[in-house]
Amino acid sequence: MVGSNFGIIYHNSGSGGSGQGNQASNAGGGAGDRERTAPASHLSDFMSQLEDYTPLIPDAVAAHYLNMGGFQADDKRIVRLISIAAQKYMSDIIDDALQHSKARTHMQTTNIPGGSKAKDRKFTLTMEDLQPALADYGINVRKMDYSQ
Repeated sequence: MVGSNFGIIYHNSGSGGSGQGNQASNAGGGAGDRERTAPASHLSDFMSQLEDYTPLIPDAVAAHYLNMGGFQADDKRIVRLISIAAQKYMSDIIDDALQHSKARTHMQTTNIPGGSKAKDRKFTLTMEDLQPALADYGINVRKMDYSQ
């Protein structure tokens, strides 16, 4: 096995030839059938686990926004899979914003003598930290001018 990613397993071909010859030799049964069905069984196990998992984004909310985008999904597992992907994306952005906040507050506390320790500080998500994190993902956000 060379590597695996989301249950997809890649195998080295032992004969050194093309994959078609290797598949033809395994068509008679045996270990070749188990190797070909292993990724499918991993995927089916993952999809069955999605039925029991409740993501942070409710199914109704995800389905509503998918419908607004023109995507109709009858299978709730597909909606949950997209909810998990959106949850991961938002989690990465928020984690990057936290890192920006920690870096900013570290710079502020090092300039002030007797500054508070980073362990004792509670962090608040602000636009000042969120803007550079979103910019890393190609999302440009500007704060509205309220002095009009």
